[in-house]
Amino acid sequence: MTATTTELKIDIERIGTVSAILMEPANPRACYVLAHGAGAGMRHSFMEKAAAGLAARGIATLRYNFPYMEKKQGRPDTPAVAHAAVRAAVAEAARQCAGLKLIAGGKSFGGRMTSQAQAKAQLAGVKGLAFLGFPLHAADKPSIERADHLAEVGIPMLFIQGDRDKLADLECLKPVIADLGTKAKLHVIAGGDHSFAVLRKSGRSNDEALTEVLDTLAAWIDKLA
Repeated sequence: MTATTTELKIDIERIGTVSAILMEPANPRACYVLAHGAGAGMRHSFMEKAAAGLAARGIATLRYNFPYMEKKQGRPDTPAVAHAAVRAAVAEAARQCAGLKLIAGGKSFGGRMTSQAQAKAQLAGVKGLAFLGFPLHAADKPSIERADHLAEVGIPMLFIQGDRDKLADLECLKPVIADLGTKAKLHVIAGGDHSFAVLRKSGRSNDEALTEVLDTLAAWIDKLA
């Protein structure tokens, strides 16, 4: 499916301007506001592949940098700054993709900043949140403290997690999602790590695992009201 790619600039009030990329297939049926992880920006290969794969499935994406990544600073933004970036990106997606179903979330840190923003005050027009590897805790330090805010999220949530993810022990994550009730769904990628990479002995490739991620996400988006 042919997609149009447009480079954009998003102004974050009182903070500054960040870069963004809108990838829009012909006749899209939804737009996913896709935030990057802590260590790599919107042009990382995972982000590129996810956007292209969703476009092939008829879903537009708006990728954007957080301010620290735009400035090439190593330390992630404070939550307040990150939340402002999320809100600005969602507002831009609503302008660029008027009339489309709007979903927000992203990879790791970006997904968690999106859920925190939604928990504080509803992201206008967003129908659901989708997390591609939710970072529940620090690597190999299982806990659920980072999930406390999820109870304040009032819209549907999808968690796509690898069962080898060192930032989300499934024995911790599953009870969290169960407590959230019917508004939350978990899909586990067998053999996947935090970026859904699989071991060679699994018998499938990283691309095949990513296909499962994107098929799952697209199907969930289609079921949202």
